[in-house]
Amino acid sequence: MILNANFFHRDALEVAPDLIGKVLVRKLDDNAILRVRITETEVYRGEEDKSCHARFGKTPRSIMLYRESGLIYVYMCYGIHYLMNIITGEVEQPQGVLIRAGENLTGPAKLTKYLQIDKSFNGQTIYNNSKVWIENDGYKPNIVTAKRIGIDYAGEEWANKLWRYISN
Repeated sequence: MILNANFFHRDALEVAPDLIGKVLVRKLDDNAILRVRITETEVYRGEEDKSCHARFGKTPRSIMLYRESGLIYVYMCYGIHYLMNIITGEVEQPQGVLIRAGENLTGPAKLTKYLQIDKSFNGQTIYNNSKVWIENDGYKPNIVTAKRIGIDYAGEEWANKLWRYISN
């Protein structure tokens, strides 16, 4: 079953763990289908979250976070890697879930590179999309939480939040 808009119209702290075990599917231009089971996600939530792109309010980079749930938010990290997020929650309440890893793809950049996800997907929906979508095949892994990665700049409070979800 392909996840629909309602799945993403919830708080990021609900969506992120529920994405663990789902299958991210990418249909390439040559019609080849790539499937990756999601094994790790990470939440970025609100202007108060000092690690979230919305911490400075609406900017050209963060505007996607303020839009409707179910949109794909792709941005470039360190000027070389594309990372893929899904917007969640309500319009004007900036939050999203980073798809951090998949089976045999440890890291968000390896995931997007394998799936050939780039900036052209930014702003597209993850549902009703013929090129990328997420399926639920009923698999339910055990999930553990951990600190988010690479956000020491956000301060101890935000760096220590257990907003990373990992298939165990």
